[in-house]
Amino acid sequence: MKHSSFLAQQFAFLEEADRLKNILRATPIHDDSRPENSGEHSWHVALYAMVLAGHAAPEVRIDRVIKMLLLHDLVEIDAGDTPIHGDFDAAEQEAKEKLAADRIFGLLPAAQALEFRALWDEFEAAETPDAIFGKSIDRVQPLALNMASGGGSWREYNVTLDQIDARVGTKVARGAPTVWTYIRARVEHFFVTQD
Repeated sequence: MKHSSFLAQQFAFLEEADRLKNILRATPIHDDSRPENSGEHSWHVALYAMVLAGHAAPEVRIDRVIKMLLLHDLVEIDAGDTPIHGDFDAAEQEAKEKLAADRIFGLLPAAQALEFRALWDEFEAAETPDAIFGKSIDRVQPLALNMASGGGSWREYNVTLDQIDARVGTKVARGAPTVWTYIRARVEHFFVTQD
């Protein structure tokens, strides 16, 4: 019977996680046909981490980064998505996300709940090499989608190159400097040709 209860908790979490597909982000998918949802984003950034692993610091464990990226946005089920170039109260959003993490990870059996919550907390703190690289990759993917879609959410939020450098570039450069050098040149070209 204990096994059945354990599985019931795991399936409750997995079913709840499916709700992440209902959370729409500001960034459109590559062809600009519709907004990306947060479930798609989580999968895509995990793939980015696998593909770009060779650009991480030597001590980074990509398996842990992928776990963090698959979990990092689950809190949006309750707290919603906050576009990086949008106007929101960061402290209020952080409080909402912590409550969401308590509830969502709390659906799991105790040991898994602790493990997943610890990974989420580590990612949010962005102090370990794994979390720093994960945060970098989380910022790269929307850049690529916005360029592919002809400006995507940059148009909607009237984003400037200086804002990208300040809000995104510093985080990407911190964990993936070679990736930032490459993507920054492409981003800059986009803004120059759009003027």
